[in-house]
Amino acid sequence: MAAHRQSAVLFEKKTFVPLENNPEVFSHLIHLHGVSPALGFYDVYSITDQTLISLVPRPTYALLFICPGSVWHEARDKEDAGMSEYAGSGAQEPVLWFKQTIGNACGLIGLLHSISNGGAAEFILPGSHLDKLLKDATPLEPTARADLLYNSGVLESAHRAAAQLGDSKTPRPEEPVDLHYICFVKAADGHLWELNGGMKGPVDRGVLEPNEDALSERALQLGLKSLLNLKTKSIKDLRFRIVVLALNVN
Repeated sequence: MAAHRQSAVLFEKKTFVPLENNPEVFSHLIHLHGVSPALGFYDVYSITDQTLISLVPRPTYALLFICPGSVWHEARDKEDAGMSEYAGSGAQEPVLWFKQTIGNACGLIGLLHSISNGGAAEFILPGSHLDKLLKDATPLEPTARADLLYNSGVLESAHRAAAQLGDSKTPRPEEPVDLHYICFVKAADGHLWELNGGMKGPVDRGVLEPNEDALSERALQLGLKSLLNLKTKSIKDLRFRIVVLALNVN
Protein backbone atom coordinates (compact mmCIF):
# COMPACT_ATOMS: atom_id res chain seq x y z
CA MET A 1 0.00 0.00 0.00
CA ALA A 2 1.53 3.28 -1.11
CA ALA A 3 2.26 5.80 1.61
CA HIS A 4 0.69 9.25 1.31
CA ARG A 5 0.45 12.22 3.64
CA GLN A 6 -1.84 11.25 6.48
CA SER A 7 -3.15 14.74 7.21
CA ALA A 8 -3.11 18.12 5.55
CA VAL A 9 -4.46 21.61 6.06
CA LEU A 10 -7.08 22.21 3.40
CA PHE A 11 -9.21 25.35 3.32
CA GLU A 12 -7.69 26.28 6.70
CA LYS A 13 -8.89 23.02 8.28
CA LYS A 14 -6.94 19.93 9.32
CA THR A 15 -7.96 17.04 7.08
CA PHE A 16 -7.21 13.35 7.63
CA VAL A 17 -6.92 10.47 5.26
CA PRO A 18 -10.31 8.75 5.65
CA LEU A 19 -10.50 5.37 7.33
CA GLU A 20 -11.50 2.38 5.26
CA ASN A 21 -14.99 1.33 6.40
CA ASN A 22 -13.80 -2.04 7.57
CA PRO A 23 -14.52 -3.66 10.99
CA GLU A 24 -10.93 -4.87 11.31
CA VAL A 25 -9.63 -1.34 10.81
CA PHE A 26 -12.12 0.04 13.33
CA SER A 27 -11.22 -2.61 15.91
CA HIS A 28 -7.50 -1.97 15.41
CA LEU A 29 -7.97 1.75 15.98
CA ILE A 30 -9.96 1.48 19.21
CA HIS A 31 -7.48 -1.07 20.56
CA LEU A 32 -4.61 1.33 19.75
CA HIS A 33 -6.41 4.01 21.76
CA GLY A 34 -6.82 1.82 24.82
CA VAL A 35 -10.00 -0.21 24.47
CA SER A 36 -9.89 -3.75 25.79
CA PRO A 37 -9.54 -6.43 23.08
CA ALA A 38 -12.69 -7.92 24.61
CA LEU A 39 -14.60 -5.56 22.29
CA GLY A 40 -14.57 -5.46 18.51
CA PHE A 41 -16.55 -4.32 15.48
CA TYR A 42 -18.60 -6.69 13.32
CA ASP A 43 -20.46 -6.45 10.04
CA VAL A 44 -24.25 -6.67 10.04
CA TYR A 45 -25.51 -8.16 6.77
CA SER A 46 -29.22 -7.61 7.31
CA ILE A 47 -31.57 -5.71 9.61
CA THR A 48 -34.61 -7.78 8.56
CA ASP A 49 -33.34 -11.38 8.28
CA GLN A 50 -33.33 -12.83 11.80
CA THR A 51 -31.03 -15.68 10.77
CA LEU A 52 -28.33 -13.23 9.71
CA ILE A 53 -28.93 -10.99 12.71
CA SER A 54 -28.49 -14.00 15.00
CA LEU A 55 -24.89 -14.35 13.76
CA VAL A 56 -23.94 -11.00 15.32
CA PRO A 57 -22.39 -11.16 18.83
CA ARG A 58 -24.62 -9.72 21.56
CA PRO A 59 -25.05 -7.48 23.32
CA THR A 60 -24.26 -4.77 20.81
CA TYR A 61 -23.25 -1.50 22.44
CA ALA A 62 -23.34 0.70 19.35
CA LEU A 63 -24.37 0.56 15.71
CA LEU A 64 -22.58 2.52 13.00
CA PHE A 65 -24.39 3.21 9.74
CA ILE A 66 -22.08 4.23 6.89
CA CYS A 67 -23.83 5.80 3.92
CA PRO A 68 -23.43 8.36 1.12
CA GLY A 69 -23.60 11.92 2.36
CA SER A 70 -26.63 12.54 0.16
CA VAL A 71 -28.60 9.92 2.09
CA TRP A 72 -27.81 11.51 5.44
CA HIS A 73 -28.57 15.04 4.21
CA GLU A 74 -31.92 13.98 2.79
CA ALA A 75 -32.92 12.23 5.98
CA ARG A 76 -31.60 14.68 8.56
CA ASP A 77 -31.08 18.20 7.15
CA LYS A 78 -34.60 19.36 7.99
CA GLU A 79 -34.40 18.07 11.55
CA ASP A 80 -30.92 19.51 12.06
CA ALA A 81 -32.03 22.94 10.81
CA GLY A 82 -34.67 23.06 13.55
CA MET A 83 -32.29 22.10 16.36
CA SER A 84 -30.57 24.44 18.78
CA GLU A 85 -26.80 24.24 19.13
CA TYR A 86 -25.97 21.74 21.86
CA ALA A 87 -24.11 23.29 24.78
CA GLY A 88 -24.00 20.41 27.25
CA SER A 89 -20.93 19.40 29.22
CA GLY A 90 -20.01 17.42 32.28
CA ALA A 91 -20.50 13.88 33.56
CA GLN A 92 -24.19 14.52 34.26
CA GLU A 93 -24.96 14.62 30.52
CA PRO A 94 -26.54 11.38 29.22
CA VAL A 95 -24.02 11.09 26.37
CA LEU A 96 -20.57 12.35 25.44
CA TRP A 97 -20.94 14.06 22.04
CA PHE A 98 -18.19 15.35 19.76
CA LYS A 99 -18.62 18.04 17.12
CA GLN A 100 -16.56 17.23 14.03
CA THR A 101 -14.11 19.93 12.97
CA ILE A 102 -11.44 17.73 11.32
CA GLY A 103 -12.00 17.00 7.64
CA ASN A 104 -12.52 13.35 6.61
CA ALA A 105 -12.79 12.34 10.28
CA CYS A 106 -16.39 11.06 10.17
CA GLY A 107 -15.17 7.53 10.86
CA LEU A 108 -13.00 8.61 13.77
CA ILE A 109 -15.82 10.60 15.36
CA GLY A 110 -18.19 7.66 14.88
CA LEU A 111 -15.77 5.34 16.64
CA LEU A 112 -15.33 7.78 19.53
CA HIS A 113 -19.10 8.05 19.92
CA SER A 114 -19.39 4.25 19.87
CA ILE A 115 -16.83 3.54 22.53
CA SER A 116 -17.27 6.47 24.89
CA ASN A 117 -20.97 5.97 25.68
CA GLY A 118 -23.07 3.34 27.42
CA GLY A 119 -21.74 -0.05 28.39
CA ALA A 120 -18.83 0.09 25.95
CA ALA A 121 -17.13 2.78 28.03
CA GLU A 122 -16.54 0.20 30.76
CA PHE A 123 -14.03 -1.52 28.43
CA ILE A 124 -11.71 1.51 28.21
CA LEU A 125 -8.47 0.58 29.97
CA PRO A 126 -7.68 2.82 32.98
CA GLY A 127 -4.71 5.09 32.32
CA SER A 128 -4.84 4.61 28.54
CA HIS A 129 -4.61 7.50 26.07
CA LEU A 130 -8.35 7.20 25.41
CA ASP A 131 -9.15 7.17 29.11
CA LYS A 132 -7.22 10.42 29.57
CA LEU A 133 -8.71 12.00 26.44
CA LEU A 134 -12.28 11.32 27.54
CA LYS A 135 -11.64 12.51 31.09
CA ASP A 136 -10.25 15.74 29.64
CA ALA A 137 -13.15 16.06 27.18
CA THR A 138 -16.06 15.40 29.54
CA PRO A 139 -16.09 18.74 31.43
CA LEU A 140 -15.61 20.83 28.27
CA GLU A 141 -18.35 22.52 26.29
CA PRO A 142 -18.66 21.31 22.66
CA THR A 143 -16.36 23.84 20.97
CA ALA A 144 -13.54 23.33 23.46
CA ARG A 145 -14.11 19.57 23.26
CA ALA A 146 -13.77 19.69 19.46
CA ASP A 147 -10.57 21.72 19.84
CA LEU A 148 -9.19 19.05 22.16
CA LEU A 149 -9.63 16.43 19.44
CA TYR A 150 -8.33 18.77 16.74
CA ASN A 151 -5.08 19.37 18.62
CA SER A 152 -4.52 15.81 19.87
CA GLY A 153 -1.28 14.43 18.46
CA VAL A 154 -2.00 11.01 20.01
CA LEU A 155 -5.34 10.82 18.21
CA GLU A 156 -3.78 11.84 14.91
CA SER A 157 -0.95 9.31 15.24
CA ALA A 158 -3.34 6.42 15.97
CA HIS A 159 -5.56 7.50 13.08
CA ARG A 160 -2.50 7.61 10.79
CA ALA A 161 -1.60 4.03 11.70
CA ALA A 162 -5.15 2.75 11.18
CA ALA A 163 -5.51 4.56 7.84
CA GLN A 164 -2.70 2.42 6.44
CA LEU A 165 -4.70 -0.75 7.09
CA GLY A 166 -7.42 -2.31 4.98
CA ASP A 167 -7.72 -3.73 1.48
CA SER A 168 -8.16 -0.60 -0.61
CA LYS A 169 -5.60 1.93 -1.81
CA THR A 170 -4.90 4.64 0.75
CA PRO A 171 -6.35 7.93 -0.55
CA ARG A 172 -4.78 11.35 -0.10
CA PRO A 173 -6.30 13.81 2.38
CA GLU A 174 -7.37 16.12 -0.45
CA GLU A 175 -9.32 13.45 -2.31
CA PRO A 176 -13.10 14.00 -1.99
CA VAL A 177 -15.00 11.68 0.35
CA ASP A 178 -18.76 11.28 0.24
CA LEU A 179 -19.44 8.80 3.02
CA HIS A 180 -21.00 9.66 6.36
CA TYR A 181 -20.99 7.79 9.68
CA ILE A 182 -24.06 7.83 11.92
CA CYS A 183 -23.78 6.25 15.36
CA PHE A 184 -26.63 4.83 17.44
CA VAL A 185 -25.80 3.94 21.05
CA LYS A 186 -27.73 2.69 24.04
CA ALA A 187 -26.58 5.16 26.66
CA ALA A 188 -26.40 4.74 30.42
CA ASP A 189 -29.86 6.35 30.74
CA GLY A 190 -31.39 3.46 28.77
CA HIS A 191 -32.22 5.66 25.78
CA LEU A 192 -31.16 5.19 22.16
CA TRP A 193 -29.12 8.21 21.10
CA GLU A 194 -28.15 9.22 17.59
CA LEU A 195 -24.67 10.74 17.64
CA ASN A 196 -23.39 12.55 14.58
CA GLY A 197 -20.58 15.09 14.63
CA GLY A 198 -22.09 16.85 11.63
CA MET A 199 -25.34 17.74 13.42
CA LYS A 200 -25.90 20.47 16.01
CA GLY A 201 -25.91 17.97 18.84
CA PRO A 202 -26.97 14.51 20.04
CA VAL A 203 -30.55 13.33 19.45
CA ASP A 204 -32.57 11.21 21.87
CA ARG A 205 -34.51 8.66 19.80
CA GLY A 206 -36.40 7.03 22.66
CA VAL A 207 -36.35 4.57 25.54
CA LEU A 208 -35.13 0.98 25.26
CA GLU A 209 -36.02 -1.83 27.64
CA PRO A 210 -33.22 -3.21 29.85
CA ASN A 211 -32.92 -6.31 27.65
CA GLU A 212 -32.83 -4.34 24.37
CA ASP A 213 -29.47 -3.45 22.83
CA ALA A 214 -28.44 -1.26 19.89
CA LEU A 215 -29.39 -3.98 17.39
CA SER A 216 -32.74 -4.87 18.96
CA GLU A 217 -35.84 -4.49 16.83
CA ARG A 218 -37.02 -1.51 18.85
CA ALA A 219 -33.63 0.21 18.51
CA LEU A 220 -33.72 -0.39 14.76
CA GLN A 221 -37.24 1.01 14.52
CA LEU A 222 -36.34 4.11 16.53
CA GLY A 223 -33.06 4.66 14.74
CA LEU A 224 -31.79 3.16 11.51
CA LYS A 225 -35.08 1.96 10.03
CA SER A 226 -36.66 5.33 10.76
CA LEU A 227 -33.78 7.06 9.00
CA LEU A 228 -34.05 4.79 5.98
CA ASN A 229 -37.79 5.39 5.77
CA LEU A 230 -37.10 9.12 5.44
CA LYS A 231 -34.64 8.56 2.59
CA THR A 232 -36.30 8.48 -0.84
CA LYS A 233 -34.39 10.14 -3.68
CA SER A 234 -31.09 8.38 -2.98
CA ILE A 235 -32.46 4.84 -3.02
CA LYS A 236 -30.30 3.90 -6.02
CA ASP A 237 -27.06 4.69 -4.20
CA LEU A 238 -26.23 1.40 -2.52
CA ARG A 239 -22.96 2.31 -0.78
CA PHE A 240 -24.16 1.26 2.65
CA ARG A 241 -22.48 -0.61 5.47
CA ILE A 242 -23.64 -1.45 8.98
CA VAL A 243 -21.23 -2.44 11.72
CA VAL A 244 -21.77 -2.94 15.43
CA LEU A 245 -19.56 -2.76 18.49
CA ALA A 246 -19.91 -5.95 20.51
CA LEU A 247 -18.05 -8.49 22.60
CA ASN A 248 -15.13 -10.00 20.71
CA VAL A 249 -15.75 -13.64 19.79
CA ASN A 250 -12.41 -14.23 18.02
